[in-house]
Parts: sequence; structure tokens; C-alpha cells
Amino acid sequence: MQEPKHDQVRSRNEPFVAKTATRIWQETPDTDNPYIARAAFCYGYDLLELMNKRSFSDVFYLLFRGELPTPEQAQIFEALMISLINPGPRHPATRAAMNVGVGKTNPLHILPIASAVLGGDYLGGGEIENAMRFLRKQQSSPALELFQRWADQGPSPDTLVSHGIYGFAQKHGGVDLLVQSIADHLSKMSGAGDCLRWGQDFAHHLQPLGIGWSSTGIAAAVFADLGFHPRAGGCLFQLLGAPGLVAHGLELANKPITAMPFVSDDNYVIER
Repeated sequence: MQEPKHDQVRSRNEPFVAKTATRIWQETPDTDNPYIARAAFCYGYDLLELMNKRSFSDVFYLLFRGELPTPEQAQIFEALMISLINPGPRHPATRAAMNVGVGKTNPLHILPIASAVLGGDYLGGGEIENAMRFLRKQQSSPALELFQRWADQGPSPDTLVSHGIYGFAQKHGGVDLLVQSIADHLSKMSGAGDCLRWGQDFAHHLQPLGIGWSSTGIAAAVFADLGFHPRAGGCLFQLLGAPGLVAHGLELANKPITAMPFVSDDNYVIER
């Protein structure tokens, strides 16, 4: 038998740093005990000052962008945060949270389990990066041109992604009306940017076909306009939806398992 071939083992000779470095957070150690922080700074801003003078959404923005938002940016970002605070009981991630809660799983596990579902490729964080890159690429071109190119090849909700179009979908056979209302509200704010405006125009052309914004598309548009990196978009989406997931999971945590419907035998199909 011939011996398997292996790559030659060699040293990478890459020196490791002596200390972990971060630009995000600085802690001033106590003079008597250096393991205790006497003060903390987020990108140079004193934490106690931020507590007194800034909102949670401002500091959230600072943590990921490295700078505080302008009043216009703060307004639209906080509105987006509110719109994403709860994916809703129809969302698979919320259903996961509810099942975890009623199943008497440790409440501390509700968020990690449900958040993993919220990071998925269907109506989750997995769609955000592609949508952000798509919107940033298209924002300077007329939305009608892309719509016509796509429509000329047979318009169908199933062909959007195959044509590189992200952030738009058909939901249960039509436009998601609540999501469109959120997009309309955000687009009227002074902080609305080119990606959101382009997406609004594109959604207008799609509407007669029963296709419109997805919730992930709106999040991607605002994230892109605010300067967040596309690779961070999915994580931000998970974070902003976390309160609703936990709330739904905890709501059922003290209820009997009969508080959730049990799938009947008629709904199980065994293929032979």
C-alpha cells in the first residue's frame, strides 16, 4: 500500500504580540489595584459622561462606528432599532425562542438559540451582507435600468437572488405591507441616505409584481447609509432583534408545554 503524502511541516515564524490591543475601549486602572478599572472610555469618551448625556442608541452607534452620530444619523438609527426590536411571532427565530421557553430550557439559553436562527439566510442576518453590498453598488445607477434588465429575463420572485438582487422579496404572495410602511417612514427622515432612497425607487417598480422590501433589505440600506461595514451588518441585525426574541421566550417560560400547539399526526408524512 502506498503511503499517503503529507505537506512538509514548517514553522510559520510569526511572532505573537505581547498584549491584546483594542481601539474601542480603554480602562484606567486603579492606583492601588491595577486589576480594577477606575474609569472606562469608549473611543475616548468617558463612560459616565456618555451615561449622563447620550442615549443607548448613540453609544451603540459609537461602539461600532468609532464616532458619535450626528442628530440626523441618531434619529434614523434609533427609528431603525425600534423597527427591528421584535422580529414578530411569525418569524422562525421567534418561534424558536417560544419553543425554547415553553420547553423549560434554561432561560439563559433562549437568546443564543433563537439568535442563531435570526442569523440564518432566510429573513435573517445571513442576508444582510449581500444586501448591503448590492445596495452600495447600485445606489448611483437608476433603479429602473436594473429593474428592466431583470424584467426582460422573466420577472419572478425566485430569480431575484440569481440575478444578484438582495433585500427584496415576495412574502406569502405579496408585498410585506408593514415593512413597506417602515421603509416609507424611514425614507422621509433627514438622515435617509442614497441606499435607502435607491431601494425605495426599486421597490416602487417591483410593487405591481407583488414584490417589495424585505426587513433585512431595509436594515441593510440604513446600515450601509450610516457607514457600517457589510460584514458587521448581520451581527447588528441579530443584536437589534434580540429583545423581542427574549421577551417572547420568557413569556412562555413559566407556562405549561400545552401553551404551544402540538403538531398532529396528520401533519407528519413518512415517505416510503
